[in-house]
Amino acid sequence: MYTESMPAKNSLKYYKEKSYYHIYNRGVAGQNIFNSKEDYKVFLSYLKIYLTSTDLQGQSLKVSPSRELKNYSKTVDLLAYCLMPNHYHLFVYQEEKYNIAELMRSIGTKYSMYFNRACKRTGPVFESRYKAVQVIEQDHLVYLSKYIHRNPLDILPTGTVLEGYKYSSYGNYLGNFRQEWVKSKKVLDYFRSVNKLLTYKTFVEKVDDNLKGLQNKLIDG
Repeated sequence: MYTESMPAKNSLKYYKEKSYYHIYNRGVAGQNIFNSKEDYKVFLSYLKIYLTSTDLQGQSLKVSPSRELKNYSKTVDLLAYCLMPNHYHLFVYQEEKYNIAELMRSIGTKYSMYFNRACKRTGPVFESRYKAVQVIEQDHLVYLSKYIHRNPLDILPTGTVLEGYKYSSYGNYLGNFRQEWVKSKKVLDYFRSVNKLLTYKTFVEKVDDNLKGLQNKLIDG
């Protein structure tokens, strides 16, 4: 596949079973991949469908068996996410070696078809294949969630609270809402305080030099 030039960093994936990964991608040529509320809603709906147990799916999906989408609820956990106008971040755990590859192929294909149809365009939507960085150290797990949840600070108007951003999993961690397919417990259990939600909020919203030091590892591997 990449025979004539060096591959983009983290575009070649080295998967391991029972491992955590930071998955991210952006629009081709840096263009937006989310232009409207509906775009965000559709992308999140694919995450929900692919990562919600089939029993719960049956309560909302009225499709014939031949049209049912694949389901990864037993093989992939989504710990955190953030959707930005021209890119996204996902923090995932996989049970088996290629669970993530299968999930991302499904989501990438479905969303690209939707986006091109909605925008009356053709061609690739994403810059390249998604990037993947394995997260190994325990401290990096919580800092990755912090990095992901702080992403909207770059675009939020001055005075807007971080938890008000609608297109990240941060609200799950603060108890503002609950998305069955976001597994916040794995990160929150890192904190030993009585009020884990408040402690996590303080952790995320505090400016931290340690996060700057880890950013290259979280993004560049």
